[in-house]
Amino acid sequence: MLSPNDQKLEKRDPFYRSLVAKQKTSAEIISEARNALRTVGTQRPFTPQEDQRKLFGPASSRTPENRPPSCFSLHASNFESSDSRPISSARLSPLELKPKAPASPTTEEDPGLSFPKPPVDPVKMRRISSARARLFRAASQGALLPDRTPPPAERKKTVESKDTVRMGDSPVKINGIYLTEPKAVGHLKSHPLQLTYDGGFREIKEQEMFEGATSLPSHLRSGGDPGKRRLRASSCPNSSDLSRLGARAGSKADLQEKDTEMEVDDVFWNTRIVPILHKLEKEEDTELLCAACTRLHRTLEEENMLGKKFRRRSHLLKTLYKLVDVGSDPLSLKLAKLILALKVSRKNLLNVCKLIFKISRSEKNDSLIQSDGILESLLEVLRSEDLQTNTEALLYCMGTIKFISGNPGFLNEMISKGAVEILMNLIEQINENANKCGTCLPNSGHLLVQMTATLRNLVDSPLARSKLLSIGALAQLCRVMGQYMSDKDVCTNIARIFSKLTPYRDCCIALANYSRCYALFLNLINKYQKKQDLVVRIVFILGNLTAKNNQAREQFFREKESIPTLLSLFRAFYELDLHPERPAGAGDEQPTPQKPRAQVEDVLIKLTRVLANLAIHPGIGPALAADPQVVGLLLATLEYKSIDDCEELVINTTATINNLSYYQVKNSVIQEQKLHVAELLVKLLVSKNMDGVLEAVRVFGNLSQDHDVCDFIVRRNVHKFMIALLDATHPDMCFSACGVLLNLAVDEDKHAILKEGGGVKKLVGCLRDFGPTDWQLACLVCKTLWNFSENTTNASSCFGDEDTNTLLVLLSSFLDEELALDGSFDQDLKNYHKLHWETEFKPVAQQLLNRIQSHHTFLEPLPIPSF
Repeated sequence: MLSPNDQKLEKRDPFYRSLVAKQKTSAEIISEARNALRTVGTQRPFTPQEDQRKLFGPASSRTPENRPPSCFSLHASNFESSDSRPISSARLSPLELKPKAPASPTTEEDPGLSFPKPPVDPVKMRRISSARARLFRAASQGALLPDRTPPPAERKKTVESKDTVRMGDSPVKINGIYLTEPKAVGHLKSHPLQLTYDGGFREIKEQEMFEGATSLPSHLRSGGDPGKRRLRASSCPNSSDLSRLGARAGSKADLQEKDTEMEVDDVFWNTRIVPILHKLEKEEDTELLCAACTRLHRTLEEENMLGKKFRRRSHLLKTLYKLVDVGSDPLSLKLAKLILALKVSRKNLLNVCKLIFKISRSEKNDSLIQSDGILESLLEVLRSEDLQTNTEALLYCMGTIKFISGNPGFLNEMISKGAVEILMNLIEQINENANKCGTCLPNSGHLLVQMTATLRNLVDSPLARSKLLSIGALAQLCRVMGQYMSDKDVCTNIARIFSKLTPYRDCCIALANYSRCYALFLNLINKYQKKQDLVVRIVFILGNLTAKNNQAREQFFREKESIPTLLSLFRAFYELDLHPERPAGAGDEQPTPQKPRAQVEDVLIKLTRVLANLAIHPGIGPALAADPQVVGLLLATLEYKSIDDCEELVINTTATINNLSYYQVKNSVIQEQKLHVAELLVKLLVSKNMDGVLEAVRVFGNLSQDHDVCDFIVRRNVHKFMIALLDATHPDMCFSACGVLLNLAVDEDKHAILKEGGGVKKLVGCLRDFGPTDWQLACLVCKTLWNFSENTTNASSCFGDEDTNTLLVLLSSFLDEELALDGSFDQDLKNYHKLHWETEFKPVAQQLLNRIQSHHTFLEPLPIPSF
């Protein structure tokens, strides 16, 4: 008959709930992962640093003939002088040309009409240019030439009868001074213009057009033959002529300003620039040449003469181009920076980008590049130059930036100057063009290789990762992968970027939010199944996505052919690992060496991790456990692979089997082959690798719920091994071994075996050592002792006098104490553990204490929950 205490305990809930228990909180799920399902970690795939700086490394899928060269010669002769002419930003309207056949001159025609003449000699041309300059200076002061040149007789008449011009009583403004009519006429008479033309001299009196005046020129207002006036009717200004003349008058200030600017430019050129150019042309010392270049750049910058507006830019660039042949890297960098500041384009832009690229190929020049500040000039090229017309120039510009981005000393500077945003803007342009046109820009793939390689280096910085997340870069990169799926180099670089980003939780979430990424990754695996460097990163990314996100596990599992794709890849690399070198068949050439075994194993390691993470999902785990192909490949891996051969692969495979063995479903292949699995685990138990031993013990914790496996454990003396592990200093090892012993203690016929091996004393030792700080282990020890003491009428005969007294003291003290936690726990986690110390451990400890004190049996033994 049961005592009152027995009756109370009998009504309480059992220690271990079934799999259909009430839904637990996220904190409980994380905590119980210790004794049930666990994610598997692994290292990021290693990317060796390239020995030489090239546009495309030795692993590139591009053949030498199908990619731009990294080695080339560059001389001054490669630059073109035509680019140095300033390019006007104003678009001119086309002229309406209506050619007429010239008629033979007559006495009635205007003898001032000019006809095409043969070219004049250079001396005369210089004289014409000089006179034209003086003419425009005069025009800027308000003097305008007539539309047509009057004949000599009339010209003389015009000069002599200047006083006949009717100006009215209004004052006239000339050169900013208001004059009366007589003074204005006198002013004009005292300022004749001389124009040298074709070797002769003609004196022309200005025909003034004053502000607000609408009177005609004097030679038209004076008397004369009406017939001649009719013949010269074309000389009479109509409304359009007046408008044109008015516009000319309105632009007097602009002409004067331009004339002043030209004079200032001449003075600036002769006094400030020419001396520096002379030094650049005559100096031979490279240090002095560098100093002169720096001085020239600073001088032009101070006077705002950089860019395309400088009139003598052509002569200046020619001088700079010649210095390229000096062959000095420091000088070439200063030349390149100045040439870029002068805004060259097309071929010259390409050549200067090549020049910088050539210098940046040597790591010893990184300090020069940093000290000269050439990075800002390169970023400006990427920011401002047209992508379609300058793709090759941008390619070499990006090549330089890629090289220096591999130097940690440049990272902060590049990110602070907007490199991340500039690169993603270019990538977006390439994406948009591909979407609009349906085809990719020529050489855009080459450019993308450089940009993505640069981003791969930049994402080492937390600031760069933050910028990428803020502008939605991960989805954009996925779209590039989709557009350029046939370009293995682009896909590999983006996979490397994601490999660096996805270990961070916020980056994982951002990538998982792009729902099409899973289908994209599966397509890449199918397309590049034999390309280890790409698929290993894709699988690593999938492992990161599925590590802590149940929704990601579900989305991936629902993708068409997701598991078959993983198994196909698993099978392919399993065969490569099993047969690293296939013998040649009849008539074949020598056997082809396969990939290094470490690379093959790395793919298998990442694959087993994805399967282990997927198995955590309660809707996916049972399906995988029931899949013969999944379980078959895992068991085959354990059969042929020892932990000494590849520790990580064996441990990951065992962890995956542990997660699958958690599901006690009827069609589970793990349950059907439980004894075969147990046999494979024994090999792992006897190894010297404690991580491998721990994983094997965890699997035994799940399998030992079966009576046949318990008999196997006793028959193969595995229980002795579990008892010995209770002496381990690692609490996880004690926890897992205690779980196996708990299941063994369910069978009463195995109690004596546990006692003879010193199991009780070691369990009490675990409770003493770990109980105050680990409520989970303490709770499990109490449950094991509860099962072991089933049907016991005397606690001393069951546990021994010493251990019984120790248990009474420990349990009483634990019930009066709070859980002791160190400072490594945050406040939320502390609260969680303290709560479970009160609600989980203390009730179990109280029951065990009552049983020991009463020396009676209270409850039937209960099985351990799945590990």
